[in-house]
Amino acid sequence: MTDAATPERLSPDEALHLLVEGDLPDLGRRADAVARRLHPGPCRTYAIDRNINFSNLCECRCRFCAFWRARGDPEAYVLDDETLFAKIEEAVRLGATHILGQGGLSPQTDLAYYEALLPRIKARFDILLHCFSPPEIHYMAEAAGLPVRTVLERLRAAGLDSLPGGGAEILVDRVRSLVSPNKCTAEEWIAAMRAAHSLGMPTSATMVFGHVETPAERIEHLARLRDLQDETGGFLSFIAWPFQAPNTVLAASGDLGPEWRPVGGAEYLRLVAVARIFLDNFPNVQASWVTMGPKIGQVALAFGANDLGSTMIEENVVAATGRVHRATPQMLRWLIEAAGYQPRQRNSRYQTVSPRPIKG
Repeated sequence: MTDAATPERLSPDEALHLLVEGDLPDLGRRADAVARRLHPGPCRTYAIDRNINFSNLCECRCRFCAFWRARGDPEAYVLDDETLFAKIEEAVRLGATHILGQGGLSPQTDLAYYEALLPRIKARFDILLHCFSPPEIHYMAEAAGLPVRTVLERLRAAGLDSLPGGGAEILVDRVRSLVSPNKCTAEEWIAAMRAAHSLGMPTSATMVFGHVETPAERIEHLARLRDLQDETGGFLSFIAWPFQAPNTVLAASGDLGPEWRPVGGAEYLRLVAVARIFLDNFPNVQASWVTMGPKIGQVALAFGANDLGSTMIEENVVAATGRVHRATPQMLRWLIEAAGYQPRQRNSRYQTVSPRPIKG
């Protein structure tokens, strides 16, 4: 087995061995060495943004999601311009550099809807639009009878800057058939990202783990990401999100099994460390304080993460499970400083920026 502090590549079998049997402190040291090689300076980054869900209407009805609503549900909504612009204005006032926007899979929010909406946002605000996961793009393409690449070209012309990595869950169709049977396949997710990268649109990549997948399927997910990154170089970061069970159909169904337990801090740090070692062509690994809490997010900075994520002025999907953590820019800066680094704010392109003044 090679030393992960060097550029030599870890095989999937080696990665699986580390994930299942690797010594946790040693994994942390090895992953930290990789992070320091890729980011040798004294800084670690964070962002200020807002996660805006344009709508909670979604026909996908993923079994691990507690946020979606069906048409006719009294809690279903599509944001009007006044509400949406107020949310963005507040985010900008609080120093946000970008908006992470998603809207589910619904005829109410189709390609034409977003082609009209994005220019209205750009006309009002100097902000990057980091929006629409691959399943949303694939859904828009199918509904419009257009190729995915054409949909991306039209959204880019309307003002879209980059794509978040949502909807990946686990990029293994056996798992997807159990947790999100109505969502695009693993290959369709990969194809949408390949198309975005071919257009020069950067993206992130995610993983939702800790439900019905096996350790080997976690590594298969990482391998698919690494292979595509070898091909395109378009991924900016990797973010792992532990599954949050409360209020989800998957938890209520009993399909998780009697031995299921939520992902704890050690298991999360083990996954982050293995991902940092294995994804040798990814420039950034982000800690998920939103699901694990600020202190585990901070510890992840010693297990291969070089970014503490965003303040998330607003976050709805994880919060729908009852898991609610909040952070201010001051808290994230303090967590980075207490870990021994200098904090730097960045945007959705992972470019460091000068903090915008907070307006009263």
